[in-house]
Amino acid sequence: MKLLSFNCNGIRSAFQKGLGEWLKTQNFEILNFQEIKATQKEIDINFFESLGYTSYIFPAEKKGYSGTATFCKLKPKTFQFGIGHKLFDSEGRTIILNFEKFILINTYFPSGTSGSERQKIKMEFLDYIFNFLTQLKKKQKALILCGDINIAHREIDIHNPKGNEKNSGFLPEERAWVSEFLNSGWIDCFRYIYPYKKDIYSWWTYRFSARKQNKGWRIDYFFVSEKLKKYIINSDIITEKNFSDHAPIFLELNL
Repeated sequence: MKLLSFNCNGIRSAFQKGLGEWLKTQNFEILNFQEIKATQKEIDINFFESLGYTSYIFPAEKKGYSGTATFCKLKPKTFQFGIGHKLFDSEGRTIILNFEKFILINTYFPSGTSGSERQKIKMEFLDYIFNFLTQLKKKQKALILCGDINIAHREIDIHNPKGNEKNSGFLPEERAWVSEFLNSGWIDCFRYIYPYKKDIYSWWTYRFSARKQNKGWRIDYFFVSEKLKKYIINSDIITEKNFSDHAPIFLELNL
């Protein structure tokens, strides 16, 4: 089973850059998108249905902002929009699909780059979702979490660690959160496959020709709970595809 995760920075914009044509050539069972910046009416649902996908779309209340969407060929037993938090759910940040063998969480963590207030909200989200996932894992041990978490975990995950140590996305307290999260029984699938791979990132700023120079950050992840670790076949970043300022990432599991 192959799963895709992609911050498309506007799903309509990504389609204009060739995302749809590329998806026609792929064989993903589940597609997870973040920052869709669109409502269900603004997304070409017929396109996904023609490829055999059922749609689960959770837009933000604010027009043209945030939002997540999951398209799957597998039929979930149940699904849930949001994590029970008024602000985070108003921004369409999390979709949860409950399948027979696992639970999938597609999420878009807040960014703190726009100022101290949003950084505070980001830290609140980190605390809230950590507790939420901890409780969820008590009920179902087989979990997959994917999305843009807006944190580069280690120095190997960012092009200029020294120059970014005071910037949101690489702050010590953010990186410590990822470490604590992994220590609580989660696997970073990319690092499980490629523990020492350098100079591979999933996001580049649009400024300063950053992508051309590969001055990026790895902030998009597939995590699985410990129970699914033995089923990981592959996980990687599809850096050659340029549909947004992020690269698509994928996870392949033998279930």
